[in-house]
Amino acid sequence: MSPSSSSPRSRLRTGGAPPRLSDSWIALAGLSAVFLFEMLDTSVLNVALPTIGRELGSTTTGLQWVSGAYAVAFGGLMLLFGAVADRLGRRRVMLAGLALLAVASLATMAITTTEQLIIVRVLTGVAAAMTTPGSMALAFRLFDDEGLRVRALTVISTAGLVGLAVGPTVGGFVLAVAPWQVLLLADVPIAVLAFVGIRCGVAREDTAGLRPDPVDVGGALLGTATVTGLLVTPTVLITPATASSWGWVVVALTVAFGVAFVARLRTARYPVVDLHLLARPLVSSGLAFKAASGLAVAGLSYLVTLQLQFAWGWPPALAAVGTLPQVVVLLAGGRLVGPFVARVGLGRAAWISAASVVSGLTVFGALSRHGYVWVLVALVLVAAGMRVVGVVAGASVLTGLPADRTSVGAALVDTSSELAGGAAVAVAGTLVAAFVTGSITTTAWTAPRLAAFEDALTVAGLGLAAVATVLVVVGMLRARTADLAPRTAAPDPSTTLTPITPEPSRA
Repeated sequence: MSPSSSSPRSRLRTGGAPPRLSDSWIALAGLSAVFLFEMLDTSVLNVALPTIGRELGSTTTGLQWVSGAYAVAFGGLMLLFGAVADRLGRRRVMLAGLALLAVASLATMAITTTEQLIIVRVLTGVAAAMTTPGSMALAFRLFDDEGLRVRALTVISTAGLVGLAVGPTVGGFVLAVAPWQVLLLADVPIAVLAFVGIRCGVAREDTAGLRPDPVDVGGALLGTATVTGLLVTPTVLITPATASSWGWVVVALTVAFGVAFVARLRTARYPVVDLHLLARPLVSSGLAFKAASGLAVAGLSYLVTLQLQFAWGWPPALAAVGTLPQVVVLLAGGRLVGPFVARVGLGRAAWISAASVVSGLTVFGALSRHGYVWVLVALVLVAAGMRVVGVVAGASVLTGLPADRTSVGAALVDTSSELAGGAAVAVAGTLVAAFVTGSITTTAWTAPRLAAFEDALTVAGLGLAAVATVLVVVGMLRARTADLAPRTAAPDPSTTLTPITPEPSRA
């Protein structure tokens, strides 16, 4: 065998799986950078929201959409771009998305209004939708061995979780010495790193591994409209300026789009999502756990920012220090993911970690108004849970799908998380707008107004925790269905992957 034929790129090109994780370090570096920007963009602006609101004169709703616009574009378009990637090539679509990310980030320098910032956040969400599904799919397909797959997903998810955790901390320190625009400009070097890593470390895909059937553009657009409507509805219903017939028009349109989307999935020859695949226990349980985690993580991050800086008046730098425990837990827990999953099993690890995340949000909603110690407990519980749930939920979904559906599968994983996270921010922001009169960034604080604000945080925290709990229960029931499925059942001929059983010790 020639030296060139044993290189990582050659193995990717010829379909041979690398025997070691280190053999694909260039590819993993690029894929990790993609997850870093995805999660960093989710969290880095939260700590800057008060500063942005004051400098741009944002309303409470406008400030909510500075945070939520990214999630709407990201969650709404992932199914479309996941389907496109499965047909045109994951590598090609990812590289185009990274180029868009760099351009959108550079546009930050010209922002002068809240509306312009929201447009930039939408473009960044589009870039995330183009890049994220392919990154998880490629990482999963790099290896044949289950253990290496879990380790590869752990590596790239670590980069993302670190970005999610350090975003508020780094953002707070940056705001002490630099303008808030620097936080978004940081995406430019990350995009360059990801582009180089994927361009050099991931070979062009063999067309035989791509789906030949056409993209169901109509179904994808209906799905995008449904997701967007679900995220927009809370705002237009409760915000006083739009709490009228217009809000109910949006509700009616969202329901109509949702019904049409389901009908399209049931009747299209090549649907963007196969409902029969969603019914598989491993797939549905993984999506439920990921949605619960996404809702709790996004909700807590947004609410903690409001609590520390608005309710308690902490400056951004001190708020950054207040989120450090989350960073410590995420960084220290990386090596424990694999052994924990091996010890308790994939399904059990998913529900335990998801329950930990939900518990953290519950603690915040019930007790955070009584002091920082309860915020600390909430941050630690959420960090410990989300360190595990992202890996095991994603592995469950991708394992339960055919090999030519991995990009759509990864898109489903992130769509469930982003949809839940975007909904959490929309609901939390809307409740604050409903409880507190006037803009939270410009109106003077009085004792009654502060009490109403604290009440809004409590209602939002406990309400979101209740919804997340329902999702965890659904995930547990579906995982139990997979656990009780007959081991001798004939394999599904449509899949080329060997399912990971919920209890690895039984395999």
